[in-house]
Amino acid sequence: MADSAKRFAPILAAGGIVLRGASRPRIAVVRLRREKVWVLPKGKLMPREHPRDAAKREAREETGHDVTVHEFLGSMSYAVEGKVKIVQFWLMRANGPQVHELMDDVKAVKWLPLRQAVETLSRAHEKVFLTHVGPIALDHVKKQVNKTVRGKARPAMRDGGKRRGRSAPAARVEHVVSMDETTRPNLFVKALGNWIGRRVAHGLARRAS
Repeated sequence: MADSAKRFAPILAAGGIVLRGASRPRIAVVRLRREKVWVLPKGKLMPREHPRDAAKREAREETGHDVTVHEFLGSMSYAVEGKVKIVQFWLMRANGPQVHELMDDVKAVKWLPLRQAVETLSRAHEKVFLTHVGPIALDHVKKQVNKTVRGKARPAMRDGGKRRGRSAPAARVEHVVSMDETTRPNLFVKALGNWIGRRVAHGLARRAS
């Protein structure tokens, strides 16, 4: 029974929509050495690794940048060698210049505007996903930049001043199911992806509280 469950268990992975720059943010896409394709930074989870930790690790290894992890953006699923692969993505910001060597599997990194990043990606399901979450990620960065500018323009608050609440989190894409010539609609995949997304959101809410 255990072997059967393992055979059909989905492949779990995580990655990041990694942005660099403030006034005109650029999105990271990476070129895989063996497959010669452009993809979003991501990779499989290690045993007992939390998806958020895996996403940060993979983004650092594939872009060469230290990153900070922000909002959970959503997940996508697609078929890989007869199995379902589910990838969860977080919004990330690259900190400073590249400080790490790229992992062996990655040949190059490009930092591109959203439209060009979507066009550069080689896989249809990643194009669809970035089309959905890219504007959300950019809007979140824009709000953070505006908030910082307004904060610098204002005089420092006195002790009696009211503290503003935290900025609203970025909107989350529930789930994107990949559809191509070899993949057909799968309600189970969508339900599973939505369930994972809800679990992640619940976990983040518990951390915040």
